[in-house]
Formats: sequence, structure tokens, C-alpha cells
Amino acid sequence: MKEEILSQIKEPEQIMELDYEELRQLAEEIRGQIISTVVKTGGHLAPSLGVVDLTLALYKVFNFKKDKLIWDVGHQAYAHKIITRGIEKFKTLRKLGGISGFPRIGESPYDFFGVGHSSTSISAALGFAVARDLKGEDHKIVAVIGDGSMTAGMAFEALNHAGDLEKDLIVVLNDNEMSISKNVGALSAFLSRKLADKRFVKFKQDLKKWLKQIPRVGEDILNYARRSEESLKNLFTPGILFEAFRFYYIGPVDGHDIKKMVKVFSEVKELERPVLIHVLTKKGKGYPPAEKDPMSFHGIGKLKGVKSKEQRPPSYSEVFGDTLCDLAAKDRRIVAITAAMPQGTGLSGFMQQFPDRFFDVGICEQHAVTFAAGLAAQGYKPVVAIYSTFLQRGYDQVIHDVCLQNLPVVFCLDRGGLVGEDGPTHHGTFDLSFLRVIPNMTIMAPKDERELQNMLYTALLMDSPVAIRYPRGRGKGVDLQNSYEKIAVPKGEILRQGDDLLIIAVGSMVEYSLEAATLAKDRIGVDVCVFNTRFIKPLPPEILEIVKNFNKIIIVEENALIGGFSAGILELLNDNNMLSGKRIIRLGIPDRFIEHGPQSELRSMLGLDGEGIFKKICELVG
Repeated sequence: MKEEILSQIKEPEQIMELDYEELRQLAEEIRGQIISTVVKTGGHLAPSLGVVDLTLALYKVFNFKKDKLIWDVGHQAYAHKIITRGIEKFKTLRKLGGISGFPRIGESPYDFFGVGHSSTSISAALGFAVARDLKGEDHKIVAVIGDGSMTAGMAFEALNHAGDLEKDLIVVLNDNEMSISKNVGALSAFLSRKLADKRFVKFKQDLKKWLKQIPRVGEDILNYARRSEESLKNLFTPGILFEAFRFYYIGPVDGHDIKKMVKVFSEVKELERPVLIHVLTKKGKGYPPAEKDPMSFHGIGKLKGVKSKEQRPPSYSEVFGDTLCDLAAKDRRIVAITAAMPQGTGLSGFMQQFPDRFFDVGICEQHAVTFAAGLAAQGYKPVVAIYSTFLQRGYDQVIHDVCLQNLPVVFCLDRGGLVGEDGPTHHGTFDLSFLRVIPNMTIMAPKDERELQNMLYTALLMDSPVAIRYPRGRGKGVDLQNSYEKIAVPKGEILRQGDDLLIIAVGSMVEYSLEAATLAKDRIGVDVCVFNTRFIKPLPPEILEIVKNFNKIIIVEENALIGGFSAGILELLNDNNMLSGKRIIRLGIPDRFIEHGPQSELRSMLGLDGEGIFKKICELVG
């Protein structure tokens, strides 16, 4: 039995001393550790398995105590985390108080730049390269970017600038033909693997053998062919594209051949110019279920103790997708748009049922928003399904192209609020604040999945921009229907009567507010009135009448307190001279980035669950 290598790695620099047989063994040990940990903690399994060999090749050639390694998105950084943090720390992956699922400055001296959203690596790496040269230092900068991330405009803005500056910079393009869902678009087709296809490789080998057999001139022709190969390759591969940006293109290279990658990286290390190395990898490498279905295994939850789907209520994403399909069957003007997330946003069914009205634009949120605006300007009803945190990337387009022109685009913001283990890069805790300030925008948040159905139906009847935000996770199991009710805009609802104290809540916090009201009645005999506003903007005007009857008020939201829902309530009360004599507590996300951890633990930590709200009730009533 071979002695384990991984447990002996105390410093990443030890990898430079390993031979190729030891590196291959280490790669298998790392894959095993990734699999055994992620099935317990959840995480980005398939992408990290695909780059284990690539990661080891980089650490074999470069000394990242001096050189700088910058990841894109970070979905593929688990091997890097194991190497730089050790096995025991890696076992705390994504747990509250444990290590982050993404590279994060301050967590390790080998994490040089924090990531979580795509397509940032080349821009950041170029900044590092310029800083290095301004300081007069001498080290290498390596950026690793996926082919999915390369579809975003920001990556090409960075390539354009880097080529113009002609800085010493290495970009490794990790091409597994997948982002989260299968890549789409002309660029994805351009980054094809045809020249790495086995049939093409065999043809090239057979041709070389045949040329060698030609008497006298065969060897000369073969040498000429070798000299011409680079030009021919550039004509038929992405080399022609990246060379246009003044990058020296190398590839495609087998991303699971450590020896070959080490040779390429060692040669490139001696160059002092922008270089792009095109590496082909297999997403999910070493774990057959992930290799077979890399989309499902891109990011997974814990695999222990999972109940069957039939025993659980559907997720908000699923309810949204099913409802949109039902509405689209009745109205051909409805189209759906996503930015590389058809499965994650619940649009897989729509994609199958209405392929001519479904558009996956790739990781291009800015384009998605303006594309929707163009459709709306021509009489269609575009629905942009997007994670709350990713809409931040298209903010100018929401203002300039949609709201300024008052176009009827519906933004369905999945993962609103605390998303859990993905942490601060993915928490959707700012949308109510940044959308609330935009004229013409209507913002809703459902208390449950049935209300989500009605809000989507209502939004598609409106002739102006609408945002509906809903949380990550499963609904409450309420009855769902194929008939929908139009909600009066903006009208809230009193869900529980009470005379002692008022809770004003919205979205995911309505359920916890009702729970707190029950606790208050049962434990301390306090009658709490609970009002579900349903609308964040405009606010229901009946709030003014309800508030007249209460001097003790709690406002609850799963959004940043600064500029958010509760701030809007205070503005409304202040503008109507109704703040005098009232004691008001606001509950929401404080002015800091919230760490990663299970949603329930994070809500408990922030007092955004039934017990937390009940404690504030106790404070108010003394």
C-alpha cells in the first residue's frame, strides 16, 4: 500500500519536489478529499474536481509565496484550499466559522484576491502586474479563468487593456465547455475542441508516419509542416482571437496531463509578455456521477439524509418556473431570459417547452437587462430570472435602459436575502436598497409560494418595470393553483390582529413575524398585530392608518437596513409627521458583510427568526 502524500504536505512549496508519479497520486488523494468533504458540507464539486491536475501543475512550477495566483469565480479552488490550508481546515468548508467556499483575502496568505462573481480575474491580475512593475518587483502573475467566465464582457475589456500595456501576465483558460449550465453563444462555439478531438489527433499522427516514409523529401516536408502548424492552428482555433489582443496563445493543452502542463508552464515562465494558455479539462474528473452530469454536480447541498423530492414542498425557483410556463402557454408575448443559470433559476422547463422564447445570454447580466429592454420596447413581456446578487452587475442598465424608459421588464430575483453557505459574495441583501431609489420601479416580495404565483401574474399585467424578490430554498407547502389573482398595487394585508404591538414585515420575514407573534401571546400574553406589506415600493398607503393605533412598532426585513424596506417605512412616517411618541425597532441586515453558514444559523445569529423577533417584542413591552 502506497504511503499517503497529502497528509505530508505542510507547505505548498513541497509540491515542487514531487515527481510525476507522486503528483498523480496526490491528485487522486485530493479528489478523494474533495468528494468526502463536499458530500457532507455541500459545495462546488464538479468544477473543483476538474482542475486538480491543473492546480498541481501550477504549484509544481510557480512559487506562490512570491508569485501570485488569482482565481476567477472560485468554484474551482478546492484543491488550492486543501494545499494551502490543510485537510482539517478544509473539512470546515462553508460551515459557520469555517473556511469560505471561495478564495478570500485574509483567510490564507495564498489568497491574493477575493472572488465569487465571474470574470474578474484578468482585470485583477493586470492590476497586480502593473503594481509589481511600479514597485520594481520581479514575480509572475497567473490568472485562472473558466471558459464560461470568458463569455462576459469584462474579461474582454481586461484582455484588451492587458494586450495594450503588454505586461508580463499569464492567463490560463480552463476550458471544460461548461460554466454552471452548458455554455452558449458564438464564443463558446469558437472555443471548440475539434483540433483536440481523438480522430483529428490520430489523423495527424498517421499523416506524420506517412510523410516520414517518402524517400528523400519526406523528412523535409514534415519539418515544414511542423513550422506551419502554429499558423494553421491559429487559423482554426481561438489562437487567432487571443493573438488579436496581443496575447501569445498556447494550446489546447490536456488539462489532466500534469507532465505536459508543467513543461508548458515552465517554458512560459521565461517569457515576459501577455500569454494565454488554453487548457482542456473535464468537469467532475474522477467522480463518475459528476462526469456524467456536471450540471447537477456543479454545486450541491449536503448529500446525507436528504429526503425524496416527493416529501418536500417545491422550491421558490421551481414554483416560479412552473408558473411562468403556465402563463406563457396563454400569452405568446412572454419570453424568459437568464444569464447562464437556466437550472438554478427554475427555467429548465421553460427552455424545453418554449425554446423559441427562451434566451440564455451567458454570463452577461448587463446584456441580459438591455436585451430585455429591447424586447419590451417591441411589445413583448420579458422576464429576467436572475440571482439578486448578480443583478448588481447590471445596475446601470436597470436604471438607464429599463426604468428611465419605463419599459415593462419583470425582474425575478432569486436568492433574495441570506443564501447560506455561499456567503457574502452571494447573499442577496442589497436589492431592496438599490432598486428602491429608482423611479418607475415597483418592488414586491411574497410571503409564500402562492403569493409568488399571484405576484408574477400581476407583474405581467403591468406596463412598467417590476422586481419580485424571493428567498433561496423551499416554500412552506401551501396549496398551489393554476388560477391566479391580481393583487391591487400597492395593497398589503393584516395577517393577525392585535392591540399591543405592531409588526410590519415583508417577504421571507412574514413567516417568522407570525411565529414571534404566537410566542408573544403564549409566553407573555401580548397581542401582536402582523401586517404584510407585500410591496416595498410603492408602500401600501394603509400603513398610515394602521400605524395610528400603535406606539410600539417592529419593522422586519431580510435586507440591508441602510436604505432598505424599513428605511422606506421611516421615511413615509416622517413625511406624514407620524414618528412622534412612537418606539420603533428595525430588524434586518446590519452594516457589514455577513459570513457564510446555514441560513437558519445566520438568521438566528442576526435575530431574524421567530425567537429573535420575540426578544425584540419583549424589549418593547418591557
